Amino acid sequence: MAALESHVIIGAGPAGAKAAETLREEGFTGGVLLVGKEPERPYERPPLSKKVLLGQADPESVYLHEESWYRDRDITLLTDTAATALDREARKVSLADGSELRYDRLLLATGSSPRRLRVPGTALDGVRTLRTLADARALHGLLRGGDRRVVVVGAGWIGLEVAAAARQYGNRVTLVEAEATPLYCPLGPEAGKIFADLHRSKGVECVFEDGLFAIRGEGSVDHVLTSRGVELPADLVVLAVGVVPEDGLARAAGLRTDNGVVVDSALRTEDPRIFAAGDVACFYHPLYRRHLRVEHWANALGSGSAAARSMLGRNVSYDRIPYYFTDQYELSMEFSGHADPGSYDRVVVRGDVSSGAYLVFWLSGDHLVAAMSVNTWEVTDILQFLIRSGTPVDPDALSEPRRPLAGLIAG
Repeated sequence: MAALESHVIIGAGPAGAKAAETLREEGFTGGVLLVGKEPERPYERPPLSKKVLLGQADPESVYLHEESWYRDRDITLLTDTAATALDREARKVSLADGSELRYDRLLLATGSSPRRLRVPGTALDGVRTLRTLADARALHGLLRGGDRRVVVVGAGWIGLEVAAAARQYGNRVTLVEAEATPLYCPLGPEAGKIFADLHRSKGVECVFEDGLFAIRGEGSVDHVLTSRGVELPADLVVLAVGVVPEDGLARAAGLRTDNGVVVDSALRTEDPRIFAAGDVACFYHPLYRRHLRVEHWANALGSGSAAARSMLGRNVSYDRIPYYFTDQYELSMEFSGHADPGSYDRVVVRGDVSSGAYLVFWLSGDHLVAAMSVNTWEVTDILQFLIRSGTPVDPDALSEPRRPLAGLIAG
């Protein structure tokens, strides 16, 4: 009787956990081993910079499953365990404790880690990042007193959410960003200005087109010096300058890496037994006809499930429309598509931005390439259909609130 196969998943975040769940749902009866370097069992990251940071959710609520869930499905979960080497020829993964795991199929779901800045002072007490549950717990404790001078470096999704939380506690907050607006790379300057105006209206000091030169203090942070020589007093500095994919294991094993582990639309590497999903995967997107790396919860879940099915030999073409969401102050936003500068030539707004409820559309010619809904619900499916279908759209119809979005699908 042939031995049952063993599928190993390196990375116990949402992508890895969703892959393990899908393997069982799809009827795989062999071994499923889920290996994570954090001491926590798999959890969701979006609440960390939102409700957990604001004290509106119990940190325990972020876990994807109870511990018993893994036992009940015969999924071996190894936490606080780092993978140190990958031997593709022997089909083995070495762990930090000296043990080895043999695999028939391997999924790399190693995620990403905060980008580190090579500037003086990052080791001072009071310099933080936000990536893990432990980070969120610690940062919540530092912010909730409301009497700190907080400098947030980086105005991406995490930086803006941290700035919003810090300000809602009553802290004095300064936002430092190298680009001309927040979210310049994912949204472009037009929508970026919306977020700049929002934070300024809440009392956040915004320093744009400037970078971090040094963090200074004796043992703990006292102030920040920007590249343009601006001195900003600080008791707490939060570095939120993006993340880098954890692709070192793959690179050392000779797999192709380029801003992540390069995979095809079925999430396969050039090694037919090795796959990648989540933040670490740079996957070929059939709709955009290029490789993308998407750093968000929705992609982690979607690609984790797709990779599991691909591991089982199913016919998979992963073409999910990139999707993000954020909550800042009273603003709740959902974004679909791809709108980095150069990918569009026109931005159209439906509704009044000052009202707090509106839609923003990015167009390339007469095709919708991205859309953002702010405090406007149950439109994401329609917007994603318009993006995916490539249906020509009339900009005037998009901007007219009295024209139903569903009518644009029909013609």
